[in-house]
Amino acid sequence: MADRKKGGFTSVIETKLMPVAVKLSQFKPLIAIRDGIAAAMPLIIIGSLFMIISSFPITAWTNWIASVQFQGVSLQAIFGKISNGSFGLLGLIGCFGIASSYAEQHETDGKSAGIIAIASYFVVTPYLMSGDKVPAAGMPYDFLGSKGLFVGIIIGLVTGGLFQWFINHDVQIHMPDTVPPAIAKSFSALIPGAAIISLFGLVYLIVTWAGWGNIHLLLLNILSGPLGLLGDTLGGTLVAVFLNSAFWFVGIHGANTVNNVIQPIWLMNTGANHTLFEAGKLDLAHGGHIIAQPFIDNFVFMGGGGATLGLVIGVAILVFMKKSSKQLEILAPLTLTPGIFNINEPTMFGMPIVLNTTLVIPFVLAPMVNVLTTYLAMKSGIVGLCTGVVVPWTMPPILSGFLATNTWQASVLQAINIVLDVLVYFPFLLTQNKQQKLEESGKLDAE
Repeated sequence: MADRKKGGFTSVIETKLMPVAVKLSQFKPLIAIRDGIAAAMPLIIIGSLFMIISSFPITAWTNWIASVQFQGVSLQAIFGKISNGSFGLLGLIGCFGIASSYAEQHETDGKSAGIIAIASYFVVTPYLMSGDKVPAAGMPYDFLGSKGLFVGIIIGLVTGGLFQWFINHDVQIHMPDTVPPAIAKSFSALIPGAAIISLFGLVYLIVTWAGWGNIHLLLLNILSGPLGLLGDTLGGTLVAVFLNSAFWFVGIHGANTVNNVIQPIWLMNTGANHTLFEAGKLDLAHGGHIIAQPFIDNFVFMGGGGATLGLVIGVAILVFMKKSSKQLEILAPLTLTPGIFNINEPTMFGMPIVLNTTLVIPFVLAPMVNVLTTYLAMKSGIVGLCTGVVVPWTMPPILSGFLATNTWQASVLQAINIVLDVLVYFPFLLTQNKQQKLEESGKLDAE
C-alpha cells in the first residue's frame, strides 16, 4: 500500500481541524439547514431543466417556442412559469424543510413546525403593491426564492427551536387518546403556532414602523457583506475548497462539513444570476456573480471532492501505457466510470486517498487550481457566468459546463481544467505507482 505515515499536515488536520469538523457535523442547526436545502433541491433541478429548455442557444428553437401560443400565452412563457414555480420557491421550501428537520431532531412533529414556519414566512414577506400603493393579491417571487433564503433559514431555525421547546416543555393542548393522531398533533401545535406566528407578526410590525422596508432586504443588507467574504469572493472560495479537501483527507465528508455553512450563499448567487439571465442582463456590470453553486459543482469539483477526475484519468493513462502497478490496473475500471459522473468514493477509499500522504498535495491543490482558472476566465469575460441553471452534480464535465453557462467556451474551460488536474496529480501518482510496484515485487514491505 502507499505510504500513509502521518506527517505534520495530517497531524495538524487531526488535532486542530478534526474536532471542529466533528462538532460542525453534529451541530443541529447546520444539519437542519442542510436538510432544508436538500428538500428544495428537486424543485431547483426541475426549474433548471425547464430553464435550459426555454433558453437553449439555438435561435430556431427559441423562436419556435415563443411563437407557439395557447390563448395568448406562449410555450416559452409556460416554461418560464414552471421554472419560477419550482426554482423560484427555494426560500419558502427551504424554510419548511429547515423547521421540520430541526423539530424532528428534537423528536417533535416536524410537519407541524414546517407549516408554522411557512405561515410565519408569509407574515413577514411584503405584498405586491399596485401603482397607488395598495396591496395586491400576491407576493413577489423574488422573496419566495433565493432572495428570501436568509429569512427562510432564520425563520426555519427559530420556528423549529421554539416549536420543540413548547412541545418538550409540555406547553400544548392534549387531546384524549381516542382522537386520531393527525388531529391530536394539529391541536398540539395550536399554542406554539399562535406564539410563533404572533412573534413574526411583531417582527413585521417593528420593521414596518421603523421604516426599514422589509425583513428580506434588511437582512440582505446586513448579512450579504460579511457572508459574501466567505462564499462570494475568490479568497473565501479558496479557503472553503481547501477545507473541503482537508476534511476528506482524514475521512470526514468535506462537503457535508463545509457546504452546510456556505451553500446558502452559493444558491442565493445562483438565484440572482437566474433572474439576471431571464432579464438579459447577466454580466458583472449588472451584479452577476462568478461564484455560484454550478461554479463549485461543475467547474471545481470535477470527479468529486479533490477534483479526482484528473487522478483517475492519470491512472487510466498508466494502464494504457502498460506501466501501472497491478493495484492500479484493477482500480482503473472501478474508478474511471464513477469519476466521469463525479462519484469518487471508490477512489477515496480504494486508491486510497484518505490518509494517503503521497496524494495529499495534489488532492488539495487540484480543486484550488480549478477555482483560479475558472474565476479568472469568468472575470475576464472569456467564459460566461453561470446562468442560474443548477446542473445535477452527477452530470459529466464538458456537457455540464455548456448547460451551466449556455456557452461552448465553458466546455473548453472544463477540458483545460481536467488537463491541468491530470498534470497536478501525475507526478505524485507516479510516486505511488512506483511504491506499489516495489511492494508487488517484494522489494518493499507493505505497511
